[in-house]
Amino acid sequence: MVSGVEMPELPEVETIKRELSDSLPGREILDVAIGDERPLRGIPPEEFRRRLIGQRFEDISRSGKYLIFHLSGGEKLVVHLRMTGALLLNPKNPKFARIVFKLDDGGCLVFSDVRRFGAMYLVKNEQEVVGGLGVEPLSEKFTPEKLASLLAGRRAPIKAVLLDQSFIAGIGNMYADEALFLAGIHPMTPAGKLSKGQIKRLHRAIQRTLIRAIESGGASVSTYRRPSGDIGTAHFDFKVAHRGGKPCPKCKAAVQRIKIRNRSSYYCPNCQRLR
Repeated sequence: MVSGVEMPELPEVETIKRELSDSLPGREILDVAIGDERPLRGIPPEEFRRRLIGQRFEDISRSGKYLIFHLSGGEKLVVHLRMTGALLLNPKNPKFARIVFKLDDGGCLVFSDVRRFGAMYLVKNEQEVVGGLGVEPLSEKFTPEKLASLLAGRRAPIKAVLLDQSFIAGIGNMYADEALFLAGIHPMTPAGKLSKGQIKRLHRAIQRTLIRAIESGGASVSTYRRPSGDIGTAHFDFKVAHRGGKPCPKCKAAVQRIKIRNRSSYYCPNCQRLR
């Protein structure tokens, strides 16, 4: 397994959404066991339990790195896994279980979180939580022209801009590294200095990188697990992310690691030259 700690990003959260959507809709919440109230945002534990018990899961959607559970009573349970959160369906011996949703089929949905940074919101309108997020990179609204307009005039390094969730929702550290490598762009390149050709390549690279990762069930670089408890395998295909010192798959130069805005960034100094 690749070393390092990364929070679940769009491919991981999309994988969780798709897998839970196969079995969770229609299930009624019979009880909620709260072993740790820290994940709860803006709501006392007893009120959280009271408002959830008796409701059914109707649908699951995603916005950026947030999961949105649509409930029969009209409310939304919005979950952000942060760095080490996981949602596990019927685990046998769950570790670091913080909140357990007991279901009417005898099963349970467990929110597990090693570092306890995860967050849960129970709201009437999910926009209260996700309203400030940027464009979804796999949506029809995310076009090369849209990307160009977002980058125009930005002096910050392109890597830092890609991590800004108010700019594009869902891209995190490792997939930004992979997309920039695929596009042949140095992560320190000022965002507003990218050429039209580079922007088109980056747009295509972002979508290809995310789609491939979703097809592989996400990347288990640290604690991420799918609802079944299985790992994702996208990290086995990483070209530069978390591969500092290893040979570039294209030119065999050693992959370099630098810090950009206090975040580790991996790139090939030969294939991604700073111009």
